[in-house]
Parts: sequence; C-alpha cells; structure tokens
Amino acid sequence: MDSFLSGLTQIFTLTTLIYMLAGSIAGIIAAAIPGFTVTMAIVLTLPLTFSMEPLQDIAVMLSVYVGGYTGGLISAALLDIPGTPSSVATTFDAFPMARRGEAGRALSLGVWASFFGTFISTVVLIAAAPPLAISAVKLGPWEYFSLIVFALTIVASLVGSSVIRGMLAALIGLAISTVGTDPIMDRPSFDFGIEMLQAGLPFLIVLIGIFAISQLTSEVEDAKSVRSGTSLVAGAIDFQTWKVMKEALRRPVNLIRSSIVGVLIGALPGAGGSIANPVAYDQAKRASKTPEKFGKGIPDGVVASEVGNSAIAGGGLIPLIGLGIPGSAADAILMASLMVHGISVDPRLMLDHADFVYSMFIAMTVASLMMLAVSLVSMRAFLRVAATPKWVIVPVVMVCCVVGSFALNNRVTDLACWASSAWRATAARARLLAGSAGARRDPRPDLGNEPAPCADEKRRSDALRHPAHQPSLPCCGSHLDRLSDPQPSEKTKILSRGLVR
Repeated sequence: MDSFLSGLTQIFTLTTLIYMLAGSIAGIIAAAIPGFTVTMAIVLTLPLTFSMEPLQDIAVMLSVYVGGYTGGLISAALLDIPGTPSSVATTFDAFPMARRGEAGRALSLGVWASFFGTFISTVVLIAAAPPLAISAVKLGPWEYFSLIVFALTIVASLVGSSVIRGMLAALIGLAISTVGTDPIMDRPSFDFGIEMLQAGLPFLIVLIGIFAISQLTSEVEDAKSVRSGTSLVAGAIDFQTWKVMKEALRRPVNLIRSSIVGVLIGALPGAGGSIANPVAYDQAKRASKTPEKFGKGIPDGVVASEVGNSAIAGGGLIPLIGLGIPGSAADAILMASLMVHGISVDPRLMLDHADFVYSMFIAMTVASLMMLAVSLVSMRAFLRVAATPKWVIVPVVMVCCVVGSFALNNRVTDLACWASSAWRATAARARLLAGSAGARRDPRPDLGNEPAPCADEKRRSDALRHPAHQPSLPCCGSHLDRLSDPQPSEKTKILSRGLVR
C-alpha cells in the first residue's frame, strides 16, 4: 500500500501531468500519419527525456505508447489507410461506416474501445503480471508455431465468397515474408542476388503501398468530383460521445473477449498488435450471430479490432516487468529508457523498485484517460480534415506516405518497394473493377423492351404457323403472345415479318 501511495504522489504532480499530456498528443498524431509507427514515435521521444527524472521519463514514454496504439484508428477510419500495422482490421468496418456518413460514430466507437481495451489490460497487468510472465516465457517453438498457424486460420473467415482467391493471397503474403535475410540463421533468403532485396520487404512499407496508394488513386479517378471539391467522407460532421460510449458498453462480451486476446498475444515476446488486431476481429466475427455484416460497417468489428489492438499496451508490459524481457520493439525502447536512468530491468524489478513499478501502473491508467480526453477533444478537428476537398487532402496524404516509408528505415530502396507494391495493388484493383463491370454488362442485343429472340429459326417459324404449339416454346413465349395480339404494334409487325422470312 505504501508503494502505491508513493507512486500516486509522484505521478500527480503538475510537471509530470503536463509532460504526459504532451506525450499523448504526440503519440496520437504520430500514429495517425501512415508510416509513423508506435515504435518510431517512442524512439523520437527518447532523446527528449534524458534530462527528466526516471519516473517522468517512463510516464512520458507510456503516454506516447498508449496514444500511439489509438492514433492509427484515425487514418484507418477516415482514409481507409491503416496508420500502423496494428490497425489493419480497423479499416474493415470503420471506413465503411465513415462512407455512410457516420464518421463521427466510427471514430467515437474506436476511441472508447481503445480506452476500454487499455484499461482492462492495465487491470490484468496489475493483477497477473508475475504469473503470466512466467507462463509466457515457457512457450517454445511448437507453441509459437501453433500461434502462427492459428493466426493463418483467420484467412478462412476473411476471404468472403472466393476461398481460392483468399488462400492464394495468403500464400503470396507468406512468400513475400520469406524474402530477405533470415532473422534466426542470418542467411540470405530468396534475394536472387539483388541488393535491394537483402533487407527484405518491410511489412509496413508493403502495407502502405497496398492500402494507401490504391485507395487514394481510386478517390481521384472521377475528375468531375475532384473539380467540384468533393470530400473523402460525405455527410454531416456529428458525433454523440456519451451515446456511443453506451453503445460500446452494451457489448461486454466483445470487450472482454477482445481484451483477453490482446493481453495474451501481447504477453508473448515477439508478438504484437499486428497479430492481436486481426485475431480479435476474427473471434468477434466467429461469435457473431450476423457474421455476414462484418466488413460492411458493423460496430462490433470496430470495437473488437480496436480493443484487441489497445490491449497490447498492457499485455506487452507483462514480460517486461515480470521477467525483464521486452514483448515488442516498443517495449525494448521502454526498457532502454529505464536502463539509461540506472534502473536494472530483470525479474527482481518488482522486488527492488516496487514503488517505481506501481508508479508505472498508475501512469498507464492516467495515460489511457489522457488519450481518451485528447482523442475526444481533437475528434472534431480530425473530422474537419476529412471534410477537406480531395484535391487538397490526397496530395498531402500521398506526401506523408512517401516520407513515412522513407523514414521507417532511412533507405531509398524502401521507396522502390513501396512504389512496386502500390503499382501492383492499383493494377489489381483496376482489373477487379473491370471484371465486375463486365459481369454486369448484358451481352444480349438491345431491342428496346423486346426480349432477344430465340436462336432456332425453324422452331420459331413453326410456332408462327401453328399457334397451338406456342406453350412448347417458353423461351419465345413473350414473342408469341405479342404476335397473336389482334392489334399488334409496329415494332411487333416488323419483328414478325423478319421471323417468318
């Protein structure tokens, strides 16, 4: 109890709270820009905290950490571009809701879901950090293999009506992931002697190319809508914060289930939000009574994906605090910031620095509250950005995508990878739309209101000579009805002469 009160006193100082507020804003904005990940935001923040006290340092880093897991929602909902890899599944339902004129509702649902996911994961972190950390570190190669296989089963629920197409896309994704230097054996794999491929194909770079560019180019295909100043998201800019909060709370099973998924996956060293986000979405779809509505703008999809994504924040700290093992790259940066201030991160962290660990728990809770407040206050401003005409917002977002793709690894070759994936995604989207348009086109000749005549001339002539046999020709029944009319129209007369001839 003394450690808890000591941590409470240290966190609730004016200076620390101001720093945490700035960290929350920075994390949300950084994650909302395509290409700027949570890890990148923490890395950029780290040098600014060297002169701070250890507790202020970790409090600011946790604020950026929590805010970053929420910021990806903004571009996912308004632009159909995942701001971070952990917000891919959020685009499935948040963007269709925004396109229906419910952008405010989509953002509010995502923000509240992120808050509840972070809060629930923090409670689990406080109560079960040591036992869960010990269990997570005992997992071996077979357990991780089983987790990956389980994650791949998500494809079965996301492919829609074409299973073959979905499995083919999954195999292509697996093939792309094998390119580059093997992270375990440190050997080149499928680089074909090309220097650019030795570093592999970064997941986020390919993600930006596939989602961002194909979506942005489709937005400017209609030159008339661009010249008229049409915005990306139509409809009135309106949201009802407390009504949406009640809507999220009316889904307690979804909230708890997705939080558990996020905490458990976050506790596994090496796993992260890019796995928890689609897994939570998949579990919500499987448990839903109306799975066919997922992908069309259903609230359950937004809640599940964002809760699972944000629950990683608490789950990732479980192995870090309990065993001194970072659960992700972002947790490794947090660990480095503690070591800079002389705090040894090992299994004795909770014994030797109990007051500091409890301060981290309190900082996580305060950071989630600040994230909620900043998101709700700035939501109207983000909606105003989405209401900007396409001819303004599309070039700006395109530039952000290019800068983010380069800044991720500071490699020019990543831009070539980004451009290649963008071109392929745009071409595939164009072929898909062309195929859909061709399937809808009627191949029959245009005869006004008259259906196309049957191909068998002899049977038609016989039917004209012997009206009693008309019922045996259902394909030409409508023609024969018109031909037997005592007062046929001019078009029917012309058609009948041609058939008899």
